Amino acid sequence: MALPDIYTEGIASGWKVIDAARLTAPQTLEADVAIVGSGAGGGVAAETLALAGLKVLLLEEGALRTSDSFRDMDEARAFRELYQEAGGRATSDGAIAVMQGRSVGGTTTINWTSSFRTPEPTLKHWAEVWQVQGHGVAEMKPWFEKMEQRLDVTLWEAHNANNSVLMRGCKSLGWEVHAIPRNVRGCWNSGYCGLGCPVNAKQSMLVSTIPEALKHGATLVHRLRVRQLQHAGGKISGAVGECLREDGRTPSGTLLTIKARHFIAAGGAINTPALLLRSQLPDPHERVGKRTLIHPVVLSLAQFDERIDPFFGAPQSTASDHFQWKDGATGPMGYKLEVPPIFPGIGAAVLNTFGDDLKREMSALAHTNAVLALLRDGFVDASPGGRVRVAEDGSPLLDYELSDYVWDGVKRAYLSMAELQFAAGAKKVRAAHVDAVYHARWAEAKKAIAELPLQKFRASIFTAHLMGGCGMSQDPKRGVVDSRGRHHQIDNLSVMDGSVFPTSIGANPQLSIYALTAQNASALARELRG
Repeated sequence: MALPDIYTEGIASGWKVIDAARLTAPQTLEADVAIVGSGAGGGVAAETLALAGLKVLLLEEGALRTSDSFRDMDEARAFRELYQEAGGRATSDGAIAVMQGRSVGGTTTINWTSSFRTPEPTLKHWAEVWQVQGHGVAEMKPWFEKMEQRLDVTLWEAHNANNSVLMRGCKSLGWEVHAIPRNVRGCWNSGYCGLGCPVNAKQSMLVSTIPEALKHGATLVHRLRVRQLQHAGGKISGAVGECLREDGRTPSGTLLTIKARHFIAAGGAINTPALLLRSQLPDPHERVGKRTLIHPVVLSLAQFDERIDPFFGAPQSTASDHFQWKDGATGPMGYKLEVPPIFPGIGAAVLNTFGDDLKREMSALAHTNAVLALLRDGFVDASPGGRVRVAEDGSPLLDYELSDYVWDGVKRAYLSMAELQFAAGAKKVRAAHVDAVYHARWAEAKKAIAELPLQKFRASIFTAHLMGGCGMSQDPKRGVVDSRGRHHQIDNLSVMDGSVFPTSIGANPQLSIYALTAQNASALARELRG
C-alpha cells in the first residue's frame, strides 16, 4: 500500500510552495526573514523562525523531490536529481569527490543518518583558539537534547553485516567501538538513505522542519538560484533569484526579487562562501572562503567468505574513535572509523578498476566490505583546509591541497583499516588506491601500504562533509561571523550552516549544524520580535 505524500497533501491544504520553473513573469516576494538554502541549517532556521511568528521565505536552488519520486530506488535517478552536479562535484583539480545534496532538504535528504554531538575536544578548541563564545559543552547540551528529541535521534543497535565487520574487528583488537545514533522514525532498514528515503522514515529537513515551517505560514520557493545579495550602507537591501527551468539548472530568464528585514545564508560550506563572494560583501580581512574543511575520507576494501551485502540495511550504525583523539586535538591527524554502503553505481567508482578486473570485483560485491576513515582537518597550521572561490561564471570552486601532515594521517588510516578487516576475518584486503592489490595476510598488506605512493589521483579520496569558509569568531580579524552567526560587517545577515565551523568537527556534522542553528536562530527570533 502506497504511503501518502506529505507535500501533495500539504499543498492541497494551503501550504505556500512555489516552483520557480513555472513562473513566467518577474515577481517580488517580501518577508521578515529570507533563508537561502534548505538543508540542515536552513531547515532548522525556517522552523524556528516560523514558530516564532515571523514571516519566512525559504529559497532552494534544487527541486522539491519527495518520497513519491524515491520509491523506484533508482541509483542513477537519485544522483541526477538529488546531488550537486549530478554526483560529479569535486575539488577544482578533480582529485577529491564531493558528495553534497541539491534538493529541498539539502544534504539531509541524502545523508546516511549518523547523528553525533560535536565532540568535546572540538568545542574546547573553538573556545580556546578561535575565540568562540556561548557554544561550550554545557551551553550546547540543551540544544543537542532539543534537536535529538525533535528528530528522533536514538542509538541503532541492529547492525547489518557491513557494520558488523567494524564492530567485530574493533572488539577483536581491543579498540573503542560504539553504536551510532540515527535520526529515523519507523525505519524499514532498507539501506536506501543515500538515495532519498522512500518511506519518510529518515527525519531529514524534507519531512520534519520544512513541513512544520510551511504549516506555520512559511513560503518555500524551489528551483530558484540566488546569485547575489544586494547591499548598501552595511545592510542587505535585497536579493535577486534566477528562476530555473524544469531541468533545475538552466535559467529561464525570469527573475524573482526578494525583500526581507533579515537574510540568512544557509547553502552549505561551498555555496554560502560563493554567494558572499559573488555579492562582493565587505571582507576587510579576506576570510570568506578560507579554511574550508572537508573531512578527507579514504577507504579500505575487503572480501569475505560470508555475504556482506553492503547495499542492504542501515548504512552506518557502528563507529570507532580509537584513533580520533589519542594524540589530542593538535597532535598527528586523528580519524574516525566508519563503514559506507556500497551500491553498484558508486561501487564501480570506489573500486577504481576497469575491464575484467572491475567485472571480477563487481561480481564479488555481495561479499565486499569497505571501512572508511574520516580525517579530522583544520586543527593545526599544517592542515589549514581549502579555499572556496568563484569561477568566471560565478559557480563555486573548491581548492584543496593535501600536506605531508594529511598524507601521514592517510597512511596510518590505511594501516588501521586493513588491520581491523583482517581481525574481523577478511580473506583479502586492499586500500582503495590505484596501485594497491589484494593481500591475504596482514603482514603482507602492512608492508605494501608502507610503500604506496601517497599522491592525488592515486589514492581514492572523497568527502561528504563540508565545513568552514565562513568561520565564526568573536574577533572580526579571524572570522566572517560572530558566535551567533551574525556577519561582522553586515547588520542584517546571518550564516547558519556548517560553513561557520572554525575547524572540522571530527564526526558527521548534521547534528552539530542542527543544534548550533537552533540556538542561534532562537536568539535571532527573539531579537526580530523585539
